[in-house]
Amino acid sequence: MALIPVGHKHLAVASADPPAIVDVLAEYDRVIEIGIGSRPGVARALAERGVSVRATDVVHRETPPGVAFVRDDVRDPDVDVYEDSEALYALRLPPDLQRHVWRVARSVDADLLFTTLGGDPALIPCRPRTVREGTLFVWTHN
Repeated sequence: MALIPVGHKHLAVASADPPAIVDVLAEYDRVIEIGIGSRPGVARALAERGVSVRATDVVHRETPPGVAFVRDDVRDPDVDVYEDSEALYALRLPPDLQRHVWRVARSVDADLLFTTLGGDPALIPCRPRTVREGTLFVWTHN
Protein backbone atom coordinates (compact mmCIF):
# COMPACT_ATOMS: atom_id res chain seq x y z
CA MET A 1 0.00 0.00 0.00
CA ALA A 2 1.40 3.37 -0.98
CA LEU A 3 0.54 6.78 0.45
CA ILE A 4 -0.22 9.56 -2.02
CA PRO A 5 -0.03 13.14 -0.70
CA VAL A 6 -3.21 15.12 -1.40
CA GLY A 7 -2.99 18.56 0.15
CA HIS A 8 -2.21 17.99 3.82
CA LYS A 9 -3.64 14.43 3.83
CA HIS A 10 -2.32 11.14 2.47
CA LEU A 11 -4.61 8.73 0.64
CA ALA A 12 -3.79 5.05 0.86
CA VAL A 13 -3.84 3.42 -2.58
CA ALA A 14 -3.32 -0.18 -3.56
CA SER A 15 -0.17 -1.03 -5.47
CA ALA A 16 -0.66 -0.87 -9.23
CA ASP A 17 2.03 -3.44 -9.99
CA PRO A 18 0.88 -5.74 -12.78
CA PRO A 19 0.55 -9.47 -12.04
CA ALA A 20 3.11 -12.03 -13.18
CA ILE A 21 2.20 -14.41 -16.01
CA VAL A 22 2.06 -17.24 -13.48
CA ASP A 23 -0.49 -15.33 -11.40
CA VAL A 24 -2.75 -14.88 -14.42
CA LEU A 25 -2.48 -18.51 -15.52
CA ALA A 26 -3.01 -19.80 -11.97
CA GLU A 27 -6.63 -18.62 -12.27
CA TYR A 28 -7.24 -21.75 -14.39
CA ASP A 29 -7.45 -25.33 -13.10
CA ARG A 30 -6.17 -27.08 -16.28
CA VAL A 31 -3.70 -25.53 -18.71
CA ILE A 32 -1.45 -26.64 -21.54
CA GLU A 33 1.83 -24.97 -22.44
CA ILE A 34 2.44 -25.18 -26.15
CA GLY A 35 6.10 -25.34 -27.17
CA ILE A 36 7.60 -25.70 -23.70
CA GLY A 37 11.13 -25.92 -25.08
CA SER A 38 13.91 -25.84 -22.52
CA ARG A 39 12.34 -23.22 -20.21
CA PRO A 40 9.81 -24.98 -17.99
CA GLY A 41 9.75 -22.33 -15.25
CA VAL A 42 6.16 -21.19 -15.72
CA ALA A 43 4.86 -24.77 -16.01
CA ARG A 44 6.79 -25.71 -12.85
CA ALA A 45 5.43 -22.75 -10.90
CA LEU A 46 1.87 -23.52 -11.98
CA ALA A 47 2.19 -27.20 -11.01
CA GLU A 48 3.56 -26.13 -7.61
CA ARG A 49 0.39 -24.04 -7.13
CA GLY A 50 -1.81 -27.05 -7.83
CA VAL A 51 -2.72 -26.28 -11.44
CA SER A 52 -2.97 -29.34 -13.69
CA VAL A 53 -0.30 -28.67 -16.34
CA ARG A 54 0.40 -30.50 -19.56
CA ALA A 55 3.17 -29.39 -21.92
CA THR A 56 3.63 -30.03 -25.62
CA ASP A 57 6.46 -29.63 -28.08
CA VAL A 58 7.44 -31.07 -31.45
CA VAL A 59 10.34 -32.96 -29.85
CA HIS A 60 10.52 -34.76 -26.52
CA ARG A 61 11.31 -32.44 -23.60
CA GLU A 62 12.03 -33.18 -19.98
CA THR A 63 9.45 -31.56 -17.74
CA PRO A 64 9.43 -30.86 -14.02
CA PRO A 65 7.52 -33.02 -11.52
CA GLY A 66 3.79 -32.45 -11.84
CA VAL A 67 3.98 -31.44 -15.51
CA ALA A 68 2.82 -34.08 -18.00
CA PHE A 69 4.40 -34.03 -21.46
CA VAL A 70 2.86 -34.95 -24.82
CA ARG A 71 4.70 -34.70 -28.10
CA ASP A 72 2.51 -32.80 -30.56
CA ASP A 73 2.81 -30.30 -33.40
CA VAL A 74 0.15 -27.56 -33.40
CA ARG A 75 0.51 -27.26 -37.18
CA ASP A 76 -1.01 -30.76 -37.41
CA PRO A 77 -2.42 -31.28 -33.92
CA ASP A 78 -3.95 -34.26 -32.21
CA VAL A 79 -6.89 -32.26 -30.86
CA ASP A 80 -7.58 -34.92 -28.20
CA VAL A 81 -4.39 -33.77 -26.44
CA TYR A 82 -5.99 -30.38 -25.74
CA GLU A 83 -9.58 -31.50 -25.17
CA ASP A 84 -9.90 -31.09 -21.38
CA SER A 85 -7.94 -27.85 -21.00
CA GLU A 86 -9.40 -24.55 -19.87
CA ALA A 87 -6.54 -22.54 -21.33
CA LEU A 88 -3.65 -22.94 -23.73
CA TYR A 89 -0.61 -20.74 -23.29
CA ALA A 90 2.61 -20.17 -25.17
CA LEU A 91 5.65 -18.11 -24.29
CA ARG A 92 7.53 -16.35 -27.11
CA LEU A 93 4.99 -17.58 -29.67
CA PRO A 94 6.23 -16.75 -33.19
CA PRO A 95 3.78 -15.15 -35.62
CA ASP A 96 3.77 -18.17 -37.95
CA LEU A 97 2.34 -20.39 -35.19
CA GLN A 98 -0.25 -18.01 -33.71
CA ARG A 99 -3.09 -18.97 -36.06
CA HIS A 100 -2.39 -22.69 -35.55
CA VAL A 101 -2.54 -22.36 -31.77
CA TRP A 102 -5.66 -20.17 -32.00
CA ARG A 103 -7.34 -22.80 -34.19
CA VAL A 104 -6.64 -25.46 -31.54
CA ALA A 105 -7.96 -23.22 -28.75
CA ARG A 106 -11.16 -22.53 -30.67
CA SER A 107 -11.68 -26.21 -31.44
CA VAL A 108 -11.58 -27.20 -27.75
CA ASP A 109 -13.28 -24.08 -26.30
CA ALA A 110 -10.19 -23.03 -24.35
CA ASP A 111 -8.82 -19.57 -23.72
CA LEU A 112 -5.50 -18.68 -25.33
CA LEU A 113 -2.82 -16.60 -23.62
CA PHE A 114 0.58 -15.90 -25.16
CA THR A 115 3.61 -13.68 -25.29
CA THR A 116 5.52 -12.92 -28.47
CA LEU A 117 9.17 -12.71 -29.38
CA GLY A 118 10.40 -9.16 -28.81
CA GLY A 119 8.42 -6.77 -30.96
CA ASP A 120 6.45 -9.39 -32.89
CA PRO A 121 2.79 -8.43 -33.22
CA ALA A 122 -0.21 -10.51 -32.27
CA LEU A 123 -1.83 -11.66 -35.52
CA ILE A 124 -5.07 -13.01 -34.08
CA PRO A 125 -7.95 -11.10 -32.49
CA CYS A 126 -6.97 -10.74 -28.84
CA ARG A 127 -6.49 -8.12 -26.19
CA PRO A 128 -3.16 -7.15 -24.67
CA ARG A 129 -2.79 -7.41 -20.91
CA THR A 130 0.11 -5.88 -19.05
CA VAL A 131 1.98 -8.37 -16.89
CA ARG A 132 5.20 -8.02 -14.95
CA GLU A 133 7.16 -9.63 -17.79
CA GLY A 134 5.70 -7.39 -20.52
CA THR A 135 2.58 -8.02 -22.60
CA LEU A 136 0.37 -11.08 -22.43
CA PHE A 137 -2.08 -11.42 -25.32
CA VAL A 138 -5.42 -12.93 -24.33
CA TRP A 139 -8.17 -14.48 -26.44
CA THR A 140 -11.19 -15.85 -24.60
CA HIS A 141 -13.39 -18.52 -26.10
CA ASN A 142 -16.72 -17.09 -24.93
